[in-house]
Amino acid sequence: MKSIAFFNNKGGVGKTTLVYHLAWTFRDLGKRVVVADLDPQANATAAFVDEDRLEEIWDDKSGADSIYEAVQPIIEGTGDLKKPSLEQIESGLSLIVGDLSLSSLEDELSQQWSKCLDGDPRAFRVESAFWRIMSLAADEADAEIVLIDVGPNLGSINRAALIAADFVVVPLSSDLYSLQGLRNLGPTLRKWREQWNERLAKKPSRLSLNLPRGQMAPIGYIVLQHAVRLDRPVKAYERWIARIPGEYQSSVLDDTGSSAALISEDRNCLALLKHYRSLMPLAQEARKPMFRLTAADGALGAHAQAAIQAGKDFRTLAKRIASRTGIDVE
Repeated sequence: MKSIAFFNNKGGVGKTTLVYHLAWTFRDLGKRVVVADLDPQANATAAFVDEDRLEEIWDDKSGADSIYEAVQPIIEGTGDLKKPSLEQIESGLSLIVGDLSLSSLEDELSQQWSKCLDGDPRAFRVESAFWRIMSLAADEADAEIVLIDVGPNLGSINRAALIAADFVVVPLSSDLYSLQGLRNLGPTLRKWREQWNERLAKKPSRLSLNLPRGQMAPIGYIVLQHAVRLDRPVKAYERWIARIPGEYQSSVLDDTGSSAALISEDRNCLALLKHYRSLMPLAQEARKPMFRLTAADGALGAHAQAAIQAGKDFRTLAKRIASRTGIDVE
């Protein structure tokens, strides 16, 4: 299993849209995929699951469990994890359903983080809960890839989600706020990695439990929703795009010794994705990826061409991510 988190503490950059479309793209490339919705806003779940079905799950009418219900026994001290109930979206694509109640775990995860330093077995069970649920889900679905959607903050829920990630992709928009987000995100990832390694050394020998490595290796960034004219960023975005390579290199990679490349030459840039504008509302209404839109969905003329281009863009992006994470795709 390769787990990949899409993380930026700045919201509104299209992170969930990215996870949604990459999940479908990897599935179309022949990979079995699980999406883990660890964002307390459950935006990825809302993208994959219609409201009627989601009401059944959250009201416990269907027997299925959300991510919150799967971790609830260990949080409440009544047992260990429940086996996650996977929502199958399509053959080869499954979802660990998100839950707004996940936000209530913030204080508990914060407390248990400190207790790991005391070698408390329960603390390790709590902090590794997300990773263990994703591992169980990947085994059940025979999935090679787990894509993790998280909220835009640096709290304890995201920390528990990120230590479960082998790799981290940073979605960005072309603005000052994303640059500031990189300045916060990079040092935080390094701190969490160091702190988890310190805690792993305190794991009690009697605890027979597999724990995540907390690798969270950054593999690059993606700039979304920027406007272009004649295949060039419009002037309003150029000043911010020009600063992204240097900021990512220094803040996220902690590399201040070499000069940053132009974004078009920067190997850390996985993709510059255009703003798909009116294509996205069509996809949301049809409840399908942009590149699966048809004339019956309203994708006519320029929209049809844009849908085809979106498919090419995401396919190229998925292959780049696969290359950097050791995932074999045809």
